[in-house]
Amino acid sequence: MITRRNLLAGAVGLAVATGGPLATGPASAALPAVDMEALIKAAQIDPRRADTALTEGAKDSVLLVERALQARGLLSTPYVDGHFGTSTVAAYAAYQRSLGYTGLDATGLPGPSSLRALGDGRFTVVRALSPGSVVALRGVQVNTRTKAMLLEAERLLGRQLGITQGSYNSGVDASAGTHDGGGALDLSVSGLSSATRTDVLRRLRTVGFAAWLRTPDQGDWGYHIHAVALADTDQSTGAQNQAGDYYLGRNGLANRGPDDGPVVSRRTWEEYQRSL
Repeated sequence: MITRRNLLAGAVGLAVATGGPLATGPASAALPAVDMEALIKAAQIDPRRADTALTEGAKDSVLLVERALQARGLLSTPYVDGHFGTSTVAAYAAYQRSLGYTGLDATGLPGPSSLRALGDGRFTVVRALSPGSVVALRGVQVNTRTKAMLLEAERLLGRQLGITQGSYNSGVDASAGTHDGGGALDLSVSGLSSATRTDVLRRLRTVGFAAWLRTPDQGDWGYHIHAVALADTDQSTGAQNQAGDYYLGRNGLANRGPDDGPVVSRRTWEEYQRSL
């Protein structure tokens, strides 16, 4: 399932008015920029915080989005604060619905098309994110961004991993909706030693996944690795929550316990690529 707001990335243009040939005044000032990478990080982390702390490096971008939502009557003044919390999520979801989006396209997580449309005449979008198209991989569906991430993790590992569940896969009760959208994978650990399982988690985290070993005593499932691609704008709400919890050092389960995986610098696929 390819979602509209990501397939249409770049379809909404931005126009900056300038003086015509006979204009005597200066050209219009350049519009401020929303850093989409920083914005999405805040949109994943802030709703999971116990306070209204700000995500580092995201305040200016969040404020530009909040002011645009306020101008449309979707967000009240007290919540225009640089914190992409639940009120901002709800306001952005309402904005997405006003564009005609539904379901996964209207979760309150900004997609590139809706963000550019919101910024028309107000801000530009830099470091844009898109999950790409939906493709088949070893019998499951994933988007091209997730596929590239998994292949890079496998290159670092020197082995191929078995996929037991992909993305865009609704109706799996044990998954609690985390696989309904993009960026989610379940991977087999059959035949892998404890040390190898830890190495798999480390490599997945290195390239930008939130990844944990799931065990039978945690829920109604067998041993497997659950991975969520950070900053995937096609994520279901459940996957968004898990990404936010990972940033906050939690295990991505309903009990929100401490992270039980290897310690790795938490970064996105784009940040990983820039580190090479």
